[in-house]
Amino acid sequence: MTVVAILGGGFTGAAVAYHLARSPAGSRARIVVVEPRAVLGAGLAYSTRDPAHRINVPADRMSLDTRDPDAFARWLDATGAMAGDAEAFSASGQAFPQRGLFGRFVADQLAPLIASGRVVHRRSSATRIDRRPDGRFALRLPEGELCADLLVLATTHPPPALPAPLRPLAGDPRLLADPGEARALDAVPPDARILVVGSGLTAADVVASLDRRGHRGPILMLSRNGLRSRGHASEPVQPFGDFVSAPARTALDLLHRTRRVIAEAETHGIGWHAVLDALRGDGATIWRALPEAERRQVVRRLRSFWDVHRFRVAPQVAAVLDRLEGEGRLRLAAASLQSARPEEGGLLVEFRPRGGGRVERQPFDLVVNTTGPAHRAVVDRPPIASLFEAGLVDLDGVGLGLSADTRHRALARDGTPVPGLFVAGPLARGTFGELMGLPQVTAHAELVADRLGRDLDHAFSEGALKQAV
Repeated sequence: MTVVAILGGGFTGAAVAYHLARSPAGSRARIVVVEPRAVLGAGLAYSTRDPAHRINVPADRMSLDTRDPDAFARWLDATGAMAGDAEAFSASGQAFPQRGLFGRFVADQLAPLIASGRVVHRRSSATRIDRRPDGRFALRLPEGELCADLLVLATTHPPPALPAPLRPLAGDPRLLADPGEARALDAVPPDARILVVGSGLTAADVVASLDRRGHRGPILMLSRNGLRSRGHASEPVQPFGDFVSAPARTALDLLHRTRRVIAEAETHGIGWHAVLDALRGDGATIWRALPEAERRQVVRRLRSFWDVHRFRVAPQVAAVLDRLEGEGRLRLAAASLQSARPEEGGLLVEFRPRGGGRVERQPFDLVVNTTGPAHRAVVDRPPIASLFEAGLVDLDGVGLGLSADTRHRALARDGTPVPGLFVAGPLARGTFGELMGLPQVTAHAELVADRLGRDLDHAFSEGALKQAV
């Protein structure tokens, strides 16, 4: 039987396994998901148990199947999982439950497939991957070797890299280099002076978590552009704008067109949320139309603006940020880090305000790094590092993950597709563009599962032909 190994059992890996296992082709394969966590589907994002962490997409738009978009909302109703959570609903009536519940939902959907043996959860971590002479892939696990005919790389992004000015603080307990660590904020004193480096969704989560724990000290949220993640529209909106009939060919054209469409929307009494939703929905087409050099410009110059409008905080989290800003306990600064050094009375950090102002110097009791994944470090971490050393994978040209073709196959260092090796989820953003929002990741996982199914059908047909001969 053909073995399909999926490396990573977060949402992407679980979704690929789910759709492949339910397909006719999947019934002729052994599907093994290598994931160290106890359940499939939660991953880093949805394994949190912090009540302050909420999904940032309304529940009725989150699902494991694009053909059944409100499956999560029905599951919430059927299980009563939101019982006792008085803050779960926004003023418009949309549900934004605690994020860990979505992980439970995905695990529940996978449970029957695991129980039946259609999906095997190998609770382990691969340390190395080698290509065998017969073309199969050998995954080295602590308990032994797993050989796969088809291999899907569905791992998460690497943790944040430490900005160079903060490196003198490495190893200091007053530096939280990776806020994704469980219970990382539990020991923070309530009056601590805190610097949060970054101002996206993770930064918002950190502030909300601190507030829930009773923190009352000052918080400075610092980023180059000083842009905070925006909130959702007060009422659900429909996408507005056409970005695909004659897609932009340059980053500058895309920016100008977006501004024009937002201005047009305003004349109809429509806010920017609807325009950004149209951009998101057409993201793959827009991305394909841009030459690689222009994609790099989008990532370099426009990404921070896109992220804060595209990845919106849940209304409950937005309310916390607004309240703390209004009370003067949270300050947002557009500035660049200059230096940092440990001192007995705190961590002394220097930063220069945007626009070339005088360097400011301020002591903090805790510095939290929320600068986002170190995308290019993906090839430095096992087991992908072994594939990179062998030339079987390469970084994409825009700095978002691994290079892949439009059939989801990994591209080797020489630019040729590697038979049997696939890239799924956010690591494939360089090729497919918008692959971070849950609806887009779901649709992408379905496409990867379909491609795997075709390869399985082809292998089965070839095998049957050989037997007949």
